[in-house]
Amino acid sequence: MDRVEQAQGRPCEDNNEVFVPGATFVMGSDEHYPEERPAHPVTVDGFWMDAAPVTNRQFAMFVAATGYVTMAERAPDPKDYPGALPHMLNPGALVFEPPRSLPRGRDMSQWWHFTFGADWKNPYGPKGTFLAEADHPVVQVAYEDARAYAAWIGKDLPTEAEWELAARGGLEGAEYAWGDEFMPKGQPMANTWHGSFPIRNTLIDGFARTSPIGSFPANGYGLYDMIGNVWEWTSDYWSQTHPVPAAKPCCVPKNPRREDRTESCDPRQPAIRIPRRVLKGGSHLCAPNYCRRYRPAARHAQPEDTSTTHIGFRCIRRRGVQADAVSSPLKAEQDEQNI
Repeated sequence: MDRVEQAQGRPCEDNNEVFVPGATFVMGSDEHYPEERPAHPVTVDGFWMDAAPVTNRQFAMFVAATGYVTMAERAPDPKDYPGALPHMLNPGALVFEPPRSLPRGRDMSQWWHFTFGADWKNPYGPKGTFLAEADHPVVQVAYEDARAYAAWIGKDLPTEAEWELAARGGLEGAEYAWGDEFMPKGQPMANTWHGSFPIRNTLIDGFARTSPIGSFPANGYGLYDMIGNVWEWTSDYWSQTHPVPAAKPCCVPKNPRREDRTESCDPRQPAIRIPRRVLKGGSHLCAPNYCRRYRPAARHAQPEDTSTTHIGFRCIRRRGVQADAVSSPLKAEQDEQNI
């Protein structure tokens, strides 16, 4: 019995919700990567958000209650991957491993490897030494897996605008979720890569991979790990840029969603029409020399079907939506704690 199985049935103390008040704020940034532009005002209604990413403990309870099988545990459908070699159509997921020598260029295949048998219980593969720690964010979950968990618990995944509003923690225009300085007084505020990616990590923050939730300070709304640790799925389809800002205050978008599935597909792979969703928050692999996406405004495209060692998720509940439509051991424990 592994550590995740041993954790099943424990109280889920890491699933508290916090309320994110509605606001009009400037989404995106004109200062960094092209896909973050243009900065533009949006209005978002208030909602409740999980204080931390969904953990392995919570996901294990979901699997135990439903028998759910994640995408990484299923054999890919050959129809979705024309031209794929037959031996590659086996269950598995992308695993990060630092290259043994200085990489040539920015070819990600030098440190990302499709690994058979890698899944949420064994994120680095069946022969990996890093098992799924109960209080770490669950990883190796594809978009469909995250949506399935959210539906089971009676919640939803956030839109990109909801996620970004929450990540800012009430700090309008700040560079990071905690202010304008990456490491105030030399103190790491999130689990990111320190050093020269992908070869050398100085481990200033104490973690080479994911970290237990709550290892770093919460933002102004009481949300943990909105920056770093793991990227998080949102429900928005990917777009190359943000929309042009509204010409008048009366026309500011309210609760925007990007719903163009076709546009989200990768134009570099015309034969493979897998939609992409927006990831937010950066991860423990984001580094100053490679990926400065450990900011609320940053965004990244991810195919719906692809799970990795640095992508997780958290759920939200919107006003007027009750979470009692689903009966689950996790919800029962929450109800008992609230009595």
